[in-house]
Amino acid sequence: MKNPLDPRHTKRQHLVEELYKGDFHSQKIDPTARLILDKKEELDKEITKAAPEFPIEKINKVDLAILRLAMYELTIDKKEPPRVVVDEAVELAKEYGGASSSAFINGALGHIIQK
Repeated sequence: MKNPLDPRHTKRQHLVEELYKGDFHSQKIDPTARLILDKKEELDKEITKAAPEFPIEKINKVDLAILRLAMYELTIDKKEPPRVVVDEAVELAKEYGGASSSAFINGALGHIIQK
């Protein structure tokens, strides 16, 4: 993240918040977040492959929202270069996640990119 006011970063922040909410409520959410949640099973399979030692139900919900967004961008959307997606995901983890979130997300996404 070069600039915290970058509209692409701001949009990703909004999507992480929407994905997080989507895990708890069935209320109306952002259309892009809905697309991501509609692909949740497919994305979760990829996350499981990337971090097999962490079952989906044990991953922090914020980290899971960030991973789902990043996996969607890496495997389905494919508009941004992989390094940009990983960098943004790590920055989001630093903003929203716990102390070890950024390292976990970086490792999981790094595993996917290496494939």
